[in-house]
Order: sequence, then C-alpha cells, then structure tokens
Amino acid sequence: MFRSQYADVPALDEPIHDAVLGRAAEFGDTPALIDGVAGTTVTYAQLDTFHRRIAAALAESGLRKGDVLALHSPNTVAYPAVFYAATRAGAAVTTVHPLATPDEFAKQLTDSGATWIVTVSPLLDSAREAARIAGGIREILVCDQAEGHRSILDMLGSTAPDPDVVVDPEDIAALPYSSGTTGIPKGVMLTHRSIATNLAQLHPTMPVGEGARILAVLPFFHIYGLTALMNAPLRHGATVVVLPRFELETFLGAVEEHRITGLYVAPPIVLALAKHPAVSAYDLSSLEFIVSAAAPLDAALAAACSERLGLPPVGQAYGMTELSPGTHVVPLGAQNPPPGTVGKLIASTEMRIVSLDDPAKDLPAGERGEILIRGPQVMKGYLGRPEATADMIDADGWVHTGDVGEVDDDGWLFVVDRVKELIKYKGFQVAPAELEALLLTHRDIADAAVIGVLDEDGNELPKAYVVRQPGSGLTAGRVTDYVAERVSPYKKVRRVEFIDAVPRAASGKILRRELRDR
Repeated sequence: MFRSQYADVPALDEPIHDAVLGRAAEFGDTPALIDGVAGTTVTYAQLDTFHRRIAAALAESGLRKGDVLALHSPNTVAYPAVFYAATRAGAAVTTVHPLATPDEFAKQLTDSGATWIVTVSPLLDSAREAARIAGGIREILVCDQAEGHRSILDMLGSTAPDPDVVVDPEDIAALPYSSGTTGIPKGVMLTHRSIATNLAQLHPTMPVGEGARILAVLPFFHIYGLTALMNAPLRHGATVVVLPRFELETFLGAVEEHRITGLYVAPPIVLALAKHPAVSAYDLSSLEFIVSAAAPLDAALAAACSERLGLPPVGQAYGMTELSPGTHVVPLGAQNPPPGTVGKLIASTEMRIVSLDDPAKDLPAGERGEILIRGPQVMKGYLGRPEATADMIDADGWVHTGDVGEVDDDGWLFVVDRVKELIKYKGFQVAPAELEALLLTHRDIADAAVIGVLDEDGNELPKAYVVRQPGSGLTAGRVTDYVAERVSPYKKVRRVEFIDAVPRAASGKILRRELRDR
C-alpha cells in the first residue's frame, strides 16, 4: 500500500457553500469573478450576498431540501452564485453539459430526479424540450433574460428570509454524471463532506490564493472545472476570469489583458500553447504555472509548452469524478519532477497497484497494474445503481479506477492507460496513450487518437485516427513508418485514417466510443 507523504487533514464537515465562501467577508471588495469577454466583475462581498438572495428566492418558490436542481449553462459569472444558492437551500446540483441534446438532457433529468432547471437563453429550446420529454419539472429559470421565464438576476432583490436548512455533511451536494470505467453515464453522488474535504486535501500541494488570477476556460459542469476553477480558487481569495468556451485567440487575449497567473487546462490546450503560431503574438509573461489534467499528457509535449513559454514544467494532476476528484498532484514549485508523472498522493489518500491478471495481488514500485484509491474523497456511490457502485468500490472501500499505472521509488505516479482501452495485439498489451503521444511528436500531425479494431480474423490491432497539420501532404504510409521506427514490433500502428478532428469531451478526453462507432 502507498500512502501520502503529507500530513492527514481532518474531514471538512462544512456545507460546500460555507467551505468556499466562509471567508468572503474577509476578501470583501476583491474581485471574485470577472467575465473575460464582457468585463463584468463580481466581488467576494457581492458573490456572498447574491448566492444568499438567490437561495432565499428559490426556497420561497418551493425548492426544498432533497430536491435536485439541474444547472445547464456554459461558464458564466452567475454559475457559482446559482450553484452555491441551490446547495444553501438544501438542493443537490446536477451539472449538465451545455451541448447535451434534448434526449441526453432528459435522460439526466429523469435519472437524477431533477425538478428545477437553471439555464441561459441561448439554450432554452433544448431545456424546454428536455423538460417536456422528462416531465416533472416545476420551473425553468434563466441566468440572463428570456420572455416567459424568471431570471436569476431578478432574484437578487429578493426580500424573502434566508432558508432555514440544516445541511448534513453526508447530504448530496453535486451530482455530475460519469461513465466510470465503462458503460452508460451514471449520477455520481458527491457529498458536501467529500467535495469540501478534497479541497483541504489539495491545498498543501496547490496553495493558490489571494493575488492569484486563474483563467476558467474548462467547463464548470465538469468536476475538474468545478474544483480547480471554481471551488478551490474562490475558497482562498483568488480572482477567477471566466470564459464560456475555448477559442484560442480569446483565450490568449484574456491571459494578456487580465494578467493571468495560473492555468488549469487539458492536453489539447497544452498542444495549442506548444505548437500554434498565434501564441507568439500575445504577452503571456504573467503566467507562473500551468497544470494539465483530465487526460494523459505526453512528457515531450509538456516540455515543449514549458520551453516555449519560459515556465516551470507543466504539472499534471490525477483523479476522477468518483473521487471528488483529486488524488494526485505535481506540487507547485516541485523541483525536477520526473517527466510524465501525474504527481504524488495528496493528503489523507491511500493507493494500491494491483495485478491486471490477479486483482488480489498487490504490486511493488516499478510494476504496472490497476490503480486503486481509498480516502475521504470517495463518492457516496452511483445514484440508484448499487450494483455499479459495488463494481467500482470494493468491500474495503477501495475505488477500482480502471487506470493502469506504476509508482517509482520516490512515490511519483505514472498513468499508462485505461484498463478498458488497452489493445490486446496477439496477447500483448498496447497502450493507446503511448502511441498517441508518439504521433503528436510528428511535425505534420496536429492531433491523433488510437483505438483497437478487429481485422478479418477477429484479432485486435491498433488503428490511428490522424488530423494533419494544415497544408500537410502526410500519407498513411509515412505515419505507420514513423511509428514502426520508434516502437516495439507489437506496438506498430496497423491502420491509419485521416479525419478533420479528434472527438473529445469538454474535459479533453478522447471520445473513443465515437471512433469505434465509425
């Protein structure tokens, strides 16, 4: 068993709204949130007042403890106020992908039992249709303005009394949806205690606070964005500059204009920072650190990004929705972390590496196996799915992550790939992430993904989906030759298909299921 080198932290038994905004009065007129496009600023004092008034108005409207509110919005400065207002009124918040189809949205509404929706006017048609399909929705509110719908903005003037709600630390605060190691999306029950405690666990390694300016471009609806870009910086007095989506020029302009000090991103943004010519046109000298998570980041790509921007090494972090989400971080200021590591165990967290062939067998440092995690940040379970919960969390409390990794003698974790995504080529295990990282080192390849496909004999083999750099005349033969020259024979890419874009989730993860469906 591997244990954290950091001192244990006590469980944080505060409701998430108090855990984050408990020092709002102390931070007062410090900007908490800035709209990176419109420039609208919300101070800490305003955020505290706003979320309390919205909570009062929601409670007056009939929202009660145990209700579920669906928050269906891109990143806006209103998002945190709505989230904390709902939890203060006793509700759980199920965060919804803003680009979800009405059918996808309706399935989440039905599964989560949501009875309230908060959205934005451009997404109203989708929200209305989802509500019609699902049924049971009491009201659809908007964060901006839309005819026929109450606005969150109007609630800021509410004179209703504060909701009198006792929040138990084991109450559900957030209900994001995750496929886990495999299968259909499931509601992940994250409690006030698990989310708040994870913030306390992460802080010793990521001490971001007053004076820091964080750019929030990854979505708040994803647990990575919710934690790293909303809860953690607002808990410690940082300023969060909010962008609704990633557009490279807007992103770079925001870094320059707002003198951003820290970036929490996914590998596709690291790739753009390392390779895109537009980067050179902007002053990014305010940046002090970059952290990448949510998907594997190649060590060479990380180094190229750091070198180009003149920054310390791009650090990685590791976790999953079911873990609230963090378990490993490369600490800010770490001296010469080994390339490719996702970090060390955070406080109060334990880990095992078990054999892929014999899950009862624990492996020592230096050997690869499935990563198992135990700690106070473990989810309560999957909503309404006790069997799926039991498959994920064993009787001793260990979460079976479905990730393959190894630990070195100094405690640094390296994630090799997903158990379910490993390609079995003639009995040998081939890691798609390893081949993808190699493909990205080719100057004519802008992006790439690898999956296992079956040949005419039913044997699985690696196939690469490749996005050419603009103007490149790259051929499939040159791709396969490039890989063959650099890997063991069993790891060769056997097939190549050129595509316009690699399908990715908002978090940056490759949507391999979409590639398999092709």
